[in-house]
Amino acid sequence: MTLRVGTRASSLSRRQTDWVVKQLRGVDPRLEFQVVAVRTAGDRSRRPIPELGGAGWFTRELERALADGVVDLVVHSLKDLPTEPTPGLVVAAVPTREDPRDCLVGPWPTLDALPAGARVGTTSPRRKAQLLAYRRDLQVVPLRGNVDTRLRKVEAGEVDGAVLAAAGLVRGGWQDRIRQLLDPDVVLPAPAQGALAVQVREGDRALVELASRIDDATTHAAVRAERAFLRALGGGCTLPVGALATAETGRLRLRVRVLSEDGSRQVSVEQEGAPDDPERVGRQAADAVRPFLAVLGGAAWPRR
Repeated sequence: MTLRVGTRASSLSRRQTDWVVKQLRGVDPRLEFQVVAVRTAGDRSRRPIPELGGAGWFTRELERALADGVVDLVVHSLKDLPTEPTPGLVVAAVPTREDPRDCLVGPWPTLDALPAGARVGTTSPRRKAQLLAYRRDLQVVPLRGNVDTRLRKVEAGEVDGAVLAAAGLVRGGWQDRIRQLLDPDVVLPAPAQGALAVQVREGDRALVELASRIDDATTHAAVRAERAFLRALGGGCTLPVGALATAETGRLRLRVRVLSEDGSRQVSVEQEGAPDDPERVGRQAADAVRPFLAVLGGAAWPRR
C-alpha cells in the first residue's frame, strides 16, 4: 500500500515530512509513501504575510488536495494551520514537539550584544513587538522567504541579525546557525510553534488510527491550549500574540502575551488547569486578556 503525503514544497517542509514518514514507517514497515509537494499561496506570494490578511496561506491548497483525494494525508507546521477546523478533515496526530523557542541568527552572539540601532529581520508582528519591547533602539525590518532564503540574506549582510523559530533550524539541519535561544520571558513563541500536525480525512478510520500511533499526548494537549487561546481571541498568525503551554506536576500551565504593534504596551497572563481539558485553559486565558485588547491594539484586534 502506497500512501500519498502532501507537503509544502520548501526544503524545510520536505524534511519535516520525511521525519513524519519515518515515524509512520516505524509503526508499520510494510507501508510505502509517496511525498507530493504542493506550492501554496503563501509560497507564491512575495508580499509579507501580515499584509495578505486572513489565514491559511500555507495550508489551503494542501487541505484542498486532501479533501479532493489527491493525497491521503498532509503534514503541516501546526502554527500555520487556522484555528477553526476544516469540515471533513481532522488533525489525527501531533508528534513530539521540537524546541518551541525563537532564536537569534547572525554575527552577534546575543540580543544584548547587538549594537544600538541594529537591523533585525522578521516579518512576524509578534516577534517585532516583543523585540521592540525588549530593546526600543532596534530597527526591526521585514525579512521574507523560506528559512534557507532568510539565512542567506543574513549572511549577505542585509540585516545585522534575524529571529527565527529554533525548530525550523533544527529540523532543517541548520542548528549550527543558532547564536542564542531566546528566553520566553523575552520573546514568547507563537501558539503551536515547533509542533507538526498530521491531517487526514475524518472518515478515513484506518488513517486516523495509523496517524494516532505517532501522536504525543503531552504535546497535543499543550498546543490545544495555545490554539484555543488564539481561537477565543479571534486572532491568527498576523497578530502580536505569544502563547506557550507546558505540563508541570500533573497540571497544564499556559503563558500568554499580547502586545501593541510597537511593543510599547503588553499584557501577560498565566493560566493553569487540567491537562485533559486544554481548551478550557486556553479560553480562560483569553477571558483574562480580552478586557485589555482595546488598549493594546485598537482596531487591529477582532471583537467578540
